[in-house]
Amino acid sequence: MNLKNVKLILSREVRDQLRDRRTLFMMFVLPILLYPLLGMLFLQIQQFVQDKPVRVLVVGAEDYPDLPPLFENESFAESLFSDPKDTRLLEVHFPPNEPDDPGSTADPFAEAQRAVRAREYDAAIYFPEGFGEELQRFRRAIEERVSRAEEISLADAQGSPLKVPNPMIIHDFDSTKSMMAYDRLNVAIRAWRELVGESNLAAGGIPASAASPFDPQSSPVGDPSASRSASMWSKILPVLMLIWALTGAFYPAVDLCAGEKERGTLETLLCSPAERSEIVLGKLGTIMLFSMVTAVLNLASVGLTGWLVFGGRPEFGPPSSMAILWLMIALVPIAAVFSALCLALAAFARSTKEGQYYLMPLLLITMPLAVLPMAPAVELNLGNALIPISGLVLLLRSAMEGNTMLAIQYLPVVVGVQLLACMLSIRWAIDQFNSESVLFRESERLDVGLWLRHLLRDRRPTPTVAGALSCGVLILVLKFFTSLSASPMNHFGDLARSTVITQLVVIAVPAIFMTFLLTSSARETLLLMRPAWRAVPAAALLALMLHPAVNALQVVVQRLYPISENVREALQTLTKMFTDAPFWQLALVLAVLPAVCEEFAFRGFLLSGFRHLGHKWRAIVFSALFFGLAHGILQQSLIACVVGVVLGYVAVQTGSIFPCMVFHVLHNTLALAMTRINPEVLGWPLLRRLMVLNEEGDYVYSWPTIVGGLFASLLILLWFRRLRYQRSSEEKLQDAIDRGLHSDEEPEIMVQSLAAPPQ
Repeated sequence: MNLKNVKLILSREVRDQLRDRRTLFMMFVLPILLYPLLGMLFLQIQQFVQDKPVRVLVVGAEDYPDLPPLFENESFAESLFSDPKDTRLLEVHFPPNEPDDPGSTADPFAEAQRAVRAREYDAAIYFPEGFGEELQRFRRAIEERVSRAEEISLADAQGSPLKVPNPMIIHDFDSTKSMMAYDRLNVAIRAWRELVGESNLAAGGIPASAASPFDPQSSPVGDPSASRSASMWSKILPVLMLIWALTGAFYPAVDLCAGEKERGTLETLLCSPAERSEIVLGKLGTIMLFSMVTAVLNLASVGLTGWLVFGGRPEFGPPSSMAILWLMIALVPIAAVFSALCLALAAFARSTKEGQYYLMPLLLITMPLAVLPMAPAVELNLGNALIPISGLVLLLRSAMEGNTMLAIQYLPVVVGVQLLACMLSIRWAIDQFNSESVLFRESERLDVGLWLRHLLRDRRPTPTVAGALSCGVLILVLKFFTSLSASPMNHFGDLARSTVITQLVVIAVPAIFMTFLLTSSARETLLLMRPAWRAVPAAALLALMLHPAVNALQVVVQRLYPISENVREALQTLTKMFTDAPFWQLALVLAVLPAVCEEFAFRGFLLSGFRHLGHKWRAIVFSALFFGLAHGILQQSLIACVVGVVLGYVAVQTGSIFPCMVFHVLHNTLALAMTRINPEVLGWPLLRRLMVLNEEGDYVYSWPTIVGGLFASLLILLWFRRLRYQRSSEEKLQDAIDRGLHSDEEPEIMVQSLAAPPQ
């Protein structure tokens, strides 16, 4: 790689972007104007969000002598509110006919409900008839017992307990203002109840402090205002940095790739002596530069505007210098990841208009990972540190809140994940620039009729990449809606019925239907070829040898991502069903049926379609990802992804789905057998050497068994690697291109290699 070429391309692209007025506006003008205008708008909006009084109808209220006042001067008493000015927020109204027509036969409660329903009042409070008398009777009962030095028993002469009828607050759920009135009325009435209770205690000679003997006090460690400010900035600034780093990278990337396609300058650049990787690195450096500058300017503008608008509040302060330092350090890998992703997507786009459509899907994928760390229960640990984007945001939050030692502890893990994400993103961008079919895709209009005729008439033996992707998404969507409509399972029959419906209708039917609809050869699509005779027993042996390592990986995953209590209870119910059902029925429903249906879908249709990407490992990983997502529980999905990679590799190397089915059946059967392990079964000499009892009381494989099985599995996989497999036409072309890029072969030799037999 010639760094001089990279530098020349970088300087060229930077000059071109600085000549674009839209880019300059997005980078410099928008951050300077946007947030001050938002701050000004916030101050203006505050005038409209001031608390407004609500109209409250009071029905049945009386004067209650010897009790704390409820009303004063035709409004609620100021003593009922923490701030006496809040009494003006409840505008009190009394029924006009109450003092003039006390003998009216109309139901006052129904009249109050009608008035609130008609929106004549925002809310109403109704005191039942005799409320005041019962309250006074309650008070006198306390005084009489105390004066006679008797044990206080709040009952009348017949022994019936004294009970004061409850006031009713009438409100309308459909009205926001009515709900606001309810909240304010509820606060006032509860405060009055507390005052009445204290006065009753005083009437009985008991101090009011008896009801509240202590009041917890706050003893903060450190500066409370600085802690609150750091906590607030730690939740806002990392998310804003991610959003603006992504936005700042996207538009320059679209202009540098899709824009050059439209201007016709991309061909000139590709004809230059610079290699494709050098072109990618030059453009990547330009996009990273603009991404970082955009993020820094926006963060500075947000911080300055927030400090000016809220700086008068004692709990608000500017972010610390260490917080700013952590943000600047984290900005580099974040900008690199987003710049590489945007560059690859922009290279795939046919035009700038199409490229702009890709921003929303990228945001939809990024935002949940960025917002997840804002939840209070999500903390920085090893499991969360392994999640891209989320781990970095959690690291920044911990560092900005002052928990530096925790941030340093997980810094190597987060850095490693980010570097891996950077490498994969850059590699994807380079692959996009190495593909002529991607760089020179032509714009086209969609004619549904022509597209359907082409789909049915020009069918190939195996599905396209789009067909495989559509099938995978369809399976996930059907699985989602099926899981939502699933009924509770009380016995094994319910579990068997649900599993059969899911496997046949949700997984197998879409794959088989799309096979006959979109392809011309079900045999090639579903890999229904006869494998080498040794492949089937090798796959069975691989399942046996690999199961201890998979079981150990499951324990590790559950420690990284603990199962919630609800899921744990559901799994315990399922485990009880497993132990109660006959094992042959259990194996038939949960081992044999999934092995057939899932292999047809994921190692058959999906893997065959993804093989047209030109890289067998991409096809294996993508089909494994869909295989993992099809499992409902996160911990189960992670394990399924790993097992799916092994199954995909076996399918590619053998060219047949039957070894995968054998592997799948044995793997699931062994997992079911683990639920039947007990001290009696462990009494067998062989199992006593293979398994041990762990601290949680579960039987697991011993470490010598795990290590030995993993070593044997690697040897079996090496044997599979020696098998000659059939490459797709795209894989042959990619192999020829890779050999041509790394050798001095003549083009004729490269062309001849496309027709070479599979190796």
